[in-house]
Amino acid sequence: VPPSTTGPGPLAASREKFGDGFYQLYFQEPGRADAELAADPRSTFRRVIGGLYPEDGEPRPWLVPEGGTLLDSVPEPERLPAWLTEADIEAFAADYAGHGERAFTGGLNWYRNIDRNNELMAAFAGLRIEAPALYVTGEQDLVNSMVTREAQEYLLKHMTPNLHRYVRLPETGHWTQQERPAEVTEALLDFLKHVEGGAVQA
Repeated sequence: VPPSTTGPGPLAASREKFGDGFYQLYFQEPGRADAELAADPRSTFRRVIGGLYPEDGEPRPWLVPEGGTLLDSVPEPERLPAWLTEADIEAFAADYAGHGERAFTGGLNWYRNIDRNNELMAAFAGLRIEAPALYVTGEQDLVNSMVTREAQEYLLKHMTPNLHRYVRLPETGHWTQQERPAEVTEALLDFLKHVEGGAVQA
């Protein structure tokens, strides 16, 4: 995502577009989301990895209801998707369970530093990614509710002149390589076949 050098910073822009319930804004208060996510890591991973999908297939931003908690906005699924197992959940939960209320703090701190990162990236504004590139996303990824397909295509066209392919996988959410390992692997291998001497070959 290119840095924004004009207008409000990313967090202010998100508040203007999505309101105060936008998940990245909810993350800003130190300790709040940290404690909620760490209270029951197993339930957290079942919800965030296995349940963060739109029922109608249309991606939408992650919004926390007014007066609610982060996990109130993500129902725990009755059963996990086929690509995710209970053993996976148990392994993730076990890794996090021993770190108390700060188990998720490292990841959350990235979101708390978004505006600062944007400021630091300002030095690179206007530069393009000249290296060969591949972009793979899922049609149902919630991120695609924040930036339209047209905007993505425009940015990719103007910022990555050596873009080999822009791949949108149907019925696929945020965890692209876990949900569609065969398709992602195929896209990567196809990309590597076309990269030679630093340029994408037709």
